[in-house]
Amino acid sequence: MTLPSFDAVIIGAGAAGLFCAGIAGQRGLRVLLLDHSAKVAEKIRISGGGRANFTNLDVGPGNFLSDNPHFCRGALARFTPKQFIALLQRDAIGFHEKHRGQLFCDRSAEDLIDLLLRECAAGSVTRWQPCAVHAVRTTGDAPARYLLATDRGEVRTRSVVVATGGLSIPKIGASDYGYRIARQFGLRLVEQRPALVPLTFDEQAWEPFAQLAGLSLPVDIATGEKKARTSFSEDLLFTHRGLSGPAVLQISGYWKPGTPIGIDLSPQVALLPTLQDAKLSTRRLLANVLGEHLPARLAAAWTGADPGWQRPANETADKALNALASSLHGWQLVPTGTEGYRKAEVTAGGVDTRDLSSQTMESRQPGLYFIGEVVDVTGWLGGYNFQWAWSSAYSCAQALTAP
Repeated sequence: MTLPSFDAVIIGAGAAGLFCAGIAGQRGLRVLLLDHSAKVAEKIRISGGGRANFTNLDVGPGNFLSDNPHFCRGALARFTPKQFIALLQRDAIGFHEKHRGQLFCDRSAEDLIDLLLRECAAGSVTRWQPCAVHAVRTTGDAPARYLLATDRGEVRTRSVVVATGGLSIPKIGASDYGYRIARQFGLRLVEQRPALVPLTFDEQAWEPFAQLAGLSLPVDIATGEKKARTSFSEDLLFTHRGLSGPAVLQISGYWKPGTPIGIDLSPQVALLPTLQDAKLSTRRLLANVLGEHLPARLAAAWTGADPGWQRPANETADKALNALASSLHGWQLVPTGTEGYRKAEVTAGGVDTRDLSSQTMESRQPGLYFIGEVVDVTGWLGGYNFQWAWSSAYSCAQALTAP
């Protein structure tokens, strides 16, 4: 019996896999797209509160984490946010800018998924789902370099594209399959870790702040020393176990276990002059004075930590006012860990870019490509990871060839 044969088999029907399949198919290649899950693009479906933060207007290598920070430059230049936006405009899919260049679908992430499926249909892409790949091996036969054993039988193909994503959010089917394929063919891996993830703290030490769960405020947050110091200005969210919100998700990619993070809880208002003025003009409690510039719950909890801060402003010692202002502007704390892959939006690390072509995404193993999150390129919060999916998928699709 003659085995099914394709020019390319793409493993993983997420953002990168779907986009790569559609482009390659429309170039005239015979493409098989398969995934072990029954549904496509679950990460798109749940992202951005169900509206998919699908790109950012301002994208560059500086918005990405990687052991090789320049690797992503070529792909990002070959397929830009403007080019992806044009696809939505072509299909009359409404979108809007929400915050700092972040673009979201007006109606639903389903509109974006439908667009990607239409792209695959336009390229006559064959899609098998659910269908797991049990083994990938080389054949030594040209032009069919690879033989894949799947739930639906064996398949021959010239090229294999791994678009399996990372370890984040296992409940929607995340797995380490892409990393296993890389190891099988002798490719190097950068250690994986949860990224864009909430940070946690010692339960006993966190007890005074657990009561603030649900409270959010704008902050400046930083970690690292000297040239390695990284900072963001975003919103912070208190949780029962620690800290979350955009500020913490952003800094989590740069935080190293055992090191502190620094937080300015009042980046827009210098608190010491405010407190000094209050000392000269009011008998109100310090908590009430701070409550004009900070959430009242935070002001009450913070001043409750020191008896010297639990008094009227005009009766508070200058030393205590200094200490109070300094503690709010320079909160230093050391996380004990993160919420892990269960809550992480993405996985940092992955297939080492030293073993990949920045032009084509092809690995040192001929005909084997890696795109999207499985690669050691991790974007900031704000649509950057989806743009990496589109850009790396496009570079790969343009490089795939037929016999």
